[in-house]
Amino acid sequence: MKNKLKFLVNTSLKKKIKSKWFLVANLIIAVIIIAVINIDSIITLFGGDFNKKDKIYMLDETNEIYENFKQNLGYYETTLYGEENESYEVILENKSLDDLKKIISEDEKDSIIIQVYYNKDNRLSSKLISLSTMDTYDYQLISNALMTTTSMYTLNSIGLSEEQYNKIINGVEVEREILDENITSEDEDTGMIMTTVFPVLILPFFMLTIFLVQFIGSEVNDEKSTKSMEIIISNVSPKIHFAAKIIANNLFIFAQVVLIVMYAVMGFGIRKVVGGDSIINGIGSEVGNILKTLMSGALSDKFIFVLIFTIVLMLLTFIAYSLVAGILASMTTNAEDYQQVQVPIMITLLLGYYLSIMAGMFKGALFIKVLSFVPFISAILSPSLLILGQIGVIEMIISIVIMVLTVYLLMKYGLRIYKVGILNYSSTGMWKKMFSSIKNK
Repeated sequence: MKNKLKFLVNTSLKKKIKSKWFLVANLIIAVIIIAVINIDSIITLFGGDFNKKDKIYMLDETNEIYENFKQNLGYYETTLYGEENESYEVILENKSLDDLKKIISEDEKDSIIIQVYYNKDNRLSSKLISLSTMDTYDYQLISNALMTTTSMYTLNSIGLSEEQYNKIINGVEVEREILDENITSEDEDTGMIMTTVFPVLILPFFMLTIFLVQFIGSEVNDEKSTKSMEIIISNVSPKIHFAAKIIANNLFIFAQVVLIVMYAVMGFGIRKVVGGDSIINGIGSEVGNILKTLMSGALSDKFIFVLIFTIVLMLLTFIAYSLVAGILASMTTNAEDYQQVQVPIMITLLLGYYLSIMAGMFKGALFIKVLSFVPFISAILSPSLLILGQIGVIEMIISIVIMVLTVYLLMKYGLRIYKVGILNYSSTGMWKKMFSSIKNK
C-alpha cells in the first residue's frame, strides 16, 4: 500500500515538474522576481539614473533663505529617504527668472525653480515653478522645506527674542495617554500597519491556495476525461488515490514556494554584486521601519505564537482546501463543470482576504471574533486579530482545533464521495449523488 502511494505521488510530481508549463512558468517567475528586485539597475542600464539629482534653482531676494532651505530640505529627505538618498541639488542662481524658465523649458525639463521675493506689500513670498506636474510626494517635501525656511526667516526678521522664537518654532508637545492599561501607544501603530501590510503578506497564501485548487481539479478531470482513471482505480484503492492527490499537490505547492524564495535570494544576490540605486534602498528602509515598529510594539511578545500558529493554520487550511477540491473534482466530468463548482471556494477565499484587510475596523466586535473560528478563513483572519489584540492565544488554539476537526470530517466523509465520484461520468444529479454517498458507508 505504501509503495503504491509513493508511486502515485512520485508520478504526479514528475508529471508536473517535467511539464513544459512548469519550466516556462518558473522561468517567467524567476525573471520577474529578479527584475523587480533589480528594477532600478535595469532602468539605469537603459539610460535611466535613479541616483541623478534633480536641480532646484533658487532665486533668493533675501540672500538668507538659500542656506537654511538646503538644510531643511536635507532634513526632510533624510527623514523620508535615508541619509544617502537625497534627490535634489540646490543651486543659488543670479540669472533672471525668464532665463531660468527658458532653461527648464528647453534643456533641463526635470529641474525646478524656487523664487523667494518680496511682494508689492513688502511681504515675503515664494513661488515653486516646474515645467509640468510634480509628484505629490516630492511636492510636499519641497514645499514643506520651503514653508519651514520662510517661516523661520520671517520670525527672525520681526525681532523676536530667542526664547520667543524657540517657543513658536517648537510648537506644543502632544502627549498620548491611553487609559486602558492593556493597550500601549505602539498598538496604534501596529493596528495601522496591520490593516495595510498584513494583507500584502497573506497575498501569497491566497494565490497559492487558488493554484492548489486548480492543480487538483485539472489533474482529476484529466484522468477522468482520458479514461485512465478506470485503469488506476483497478490497481489501487480510491483511498490511496485520494491521498496521493492531496500529498502530491501540496508537496508541489511547497516546492514552488521554495523556488520563489530561491529566486528572491538570487535577485538580492545579483543586486549585491551589481549594486543598486536609491529607489529600492528607500523601499528597503521603509520595510525595515515597519518591521521595527511591529517588533517594538504589540507584536514583540506575540511573535513566536503568531508565527507558529499561522504556519500550523495555513498548513491545515491547505490540506482542507485540497480535500474539498478533490471531492468536487471527483464529481465533475470536465474542466468546465469543475470551474462552476469551485466558485464557493473562490468566494470563501475572497471573504477571508477582505476580512483580514478590514479586521482593524471592527475593533473587537463579536462578529469578527466569531468569524476567526470559521474554517477555511481562520488561517488569514485569526493571525491578524491576534496581533491586533482582538483575540488571544486561547482563541487561536480553538481555531486550530476546529480546523483539525474540519480536516478529519472532510477526510472521513469526503472519501465516501470520492469513491463514488471518480468513476461517475454523468453531470446530472451531482449534488444528490454527493449527499447520498455521504449517508452510505
